[in-house]
Amino acid sequence: MNWNEITVNVSVADVETASAIANMTVPYGIYIEDYSDLEQSAWDIAHIDLIDEELISKDRNIAKIHIYIPEEENVTESIAFLGQRLEHEKIGYKVETVKVSDKDWNENWKRFFVPTEIGEKLAIVPSWETYDNVSGRKILSIDPGAAFGTGTHATTSLCLELLENYVTEGSKMLDVGCGSGILAVASALLGAKEALGVDIDSVAVKVAKENAEINAVSNRVKFEVGDLTKTVIGKYNVICANIVADAIIMLSKDIKTFFAPDAVYIVSGIIDIRADEVKEALIGYGLKIIEERKKDNWYAFVLKEC
Repeated sequence: MNWNEITVNVSVADVETASAIANMTVPYGIYIEDYSDLEQSAWDIAHIDLIDEELISKDRNIAKIHIYIPEEENVTESIAFLGQRLEHEKIGYKVETVKVSDKDWNENWKRFFVPTEIGEKLAIVPSWETYDNVSGRKILSIDPGAAFGTGTHATTSLCLELLENYVTEGSKMLDVGCGSGILAVASALLGAKEALGVDIDSVAVKVAKENAEINAVSNRVKFEVGDLTKTVIGKYNVICANIVADAIIMLSKDIKTFFAPDAVYIVSGIIDIRADEVKEALIGYGLKIIEERKKDNWYAFVLKEC
């Protein structure tokens, strides 16, 4: 498979907002080059202060946001969307596009996927990396594949931090729009007795099953292809939907059908400009917000039935 790589060059000061806009363009396949804090990042990640000359020479004032779109999709529409949103936010930018092969895609983003600690209990570790687990965290080993994110984006890390607080021994967990399966797998590592992930994309489900196997939780985590109302049965203690605002509004109308007594519903993937709209819709469905978190330009809410 071949890809269109869109590179958006913005000021480091604008990278958080610009990356949030970029993540609205595609639900997968973005990475960010930001060398503004290179020395500290190198120490935090690798505990070294010897840095390659090529990295030292990078422009510290410019961040590069890389977006990957399958070659059969309309790259012109994506660039137009990006331009409109960036201009609305008064962000100066420069866009470059090139075609890359699947091999090039993998090699590019793997350079920027490093072990990352999430919350108090988890560490996300690429399947090809090692991690010195000095603090005894639960290790979530993941190989996202060429079409799915690493789990370190703000929307997913918000969900993972919240799962730490709400998944208990014996929980039943449901992940709506599971993607690479990271939330369902993490729930099993945190003690859930069973987890189900559902996604309309068969490739996503294939990758998710592989990640369950990598983490030795296949006996407690299952993944199915399909949509929520036609695929899922049963009641769940913890339900997650880390998708986009419109999908959350649409799916949440009937989500209480799947609530076990005292269930919690965690939603994320909500950009700040849509947060109030999503809140209003969820409250209108008879749900109440019991916790709210924000990271960068993204929101996550925890809800219960009124």
